[in-house]
Amino acid sequence: MQVVSVKKALSGAVEAGSKVEVRGWVRTRRDSKAGISFVNVSDGSVFDPIQVVAPNSLPNYEKEILHLTAGASVICRGTLVQSQGKGQAFEIQADEVQVLGLVDDPDTYPIQPKQHSLEFLREVAHLRVRTNTFGAITRVRNAAAQAVHRFFHSEGFCWVNTPIITASDAEGAGQMFRVSTLDAHNPPRGENGKIDWGKDFFGKEAYLTVSGQLNVEAYCLAMSKVYTFGPTFRAENSNTTRHLAEFWMIEPEIAFADLNEDALLAERFLKYVFKAVLDECAPDMKFFEERQQKGVTERMEKFIGSSFERIDYTDAVSILQKAKKKFEYAPEWGKDLQTEHERYLTEEHVGRPVVVMNYPEAIKAFYMRINEDGKTVAAMDVLAPGIGEIIGGSQREERLDVLDARMRKFGLDPAHYQWYRDLRRYGTVPHAGFGLGFERLIVYICGLQNIRDAIPYPRVPGSATF
Repeated sequence: MQVVSVKKALSGAVEAGSKVEVRGWVRTRRDSKAGISFVNVSDGSVFDPIQVVAPNSLPNYEKEILHLTAGASVICRGTLVQSQGKGQAFEIQADEVQVLGLVDDPDTYPIQPKQHSLEFLREVAHLRVRTNTFGAITRVRNAAAQAVHRFFHSEGFCWVNTPIITASDAEGAGQMFRVSTLDAHNPPRGENGKIDWGKDFFGKEAYLTVSGQLNVEAYCLAMSKVYTFGPTFRAENSNTTRHLAEFWMIEPEIAFADLNEDALLAERFLKYVFKAVLDECAPDMKFFEERQQKGVTERMEKFIGSSFERIDYTDAVSILQKAKKKFEYAPEWGKDLQTEHERYLTEEHVGRPVVVMNYPEAIKAFYMRINEDGKTVAAMDVLAPGIGEIIGGSQREERLDVLDARMRKFGLDPAHYQWYRDLRRYGTVPHAGFGLGFERLIVYICGLQNIRDAIPYPRVPGSATF
């Protein structure tokens, strides 16, 4: 007898007539008048459960099997046979159904076999993965994450683990979570009455990282092609469907590269990940098509088959100003594009993914390379139909004197970034990279309406449960 996953049992990889053992949790049970129970069992390996046919001749039929409810854990042993009913190719004719754990009170079990609102499921995040929706999201998230690593490995990139605790503000925005072991009620203070951070654990102020970019740049300037994929944190008090305080970022960096090469990398990357999800998670995507957003699969297929349109920021603003569409926010040179502007460009003006390039220097980060016009930086945003910006990137400023001037303009002290400045002092080269919020990618793939459903345990203002 072989232990198999539900996915393997349903796939046809196991010969019919084989003795198998499946381990999982009950989704539903129905009983026939003929003294047979049909128990649907899921182990999370695939969207569909497998039907286990349990006859009343089993010794624990009356005492346990007839009391199985959604959420109960079982080990089922029997013969894998072709199913006579519709809906699945195989089922298990049970010789034994071992009950490991019943649900204490089935009437109060939060995950009843019915459709639940996503708002309710956020309140029981530790149990919501047991639903069809979050099981599917979890499998898609896993497939996408695996594809991220495979893509970069195939392109010769080295994965770098950048620190979660940092003293640098990569974005210069100041919206960072402080890390401290000082007594919050009675911190040590200097003669000036201010908190003496020198007595803190790290001997200085420290924070949770908002980006691994600055750190990964250091490795880029020795390893040529690198990426980081890890958690990042923003203390941004935005209680919206688009913001998380804790999320995962994918940040590749390439040496001897300009913005054009950066944009090409972003295009190859997105197409690779989308294709991997479509290939590996077809049942899950079918579910999202039916329950979340009609057209999500076709949208990704069109994305994969499209070439990306390049538009200069200045031209994009001109296109928007001439558009007959009325925008909530008037497009204006020198201001960032709003989601409504981005979606107009990619959905209505072009009809496929768009890369907007060369933004005004005043609205972009200090590390982005100043163009020859002195007014714009070599920055890009990749816009996707249905969501707008999905990737932000730039060529980095490799000239030390220009970088120092940019820091001062943004109110940053170059002395606090000495190690970052060293990268420009010792063998500087042009280099570029981009950042992609992983949860934003999952929202797009699955057609979700709220980013809090794209991560197992969402961290948002006012809530850090679980």
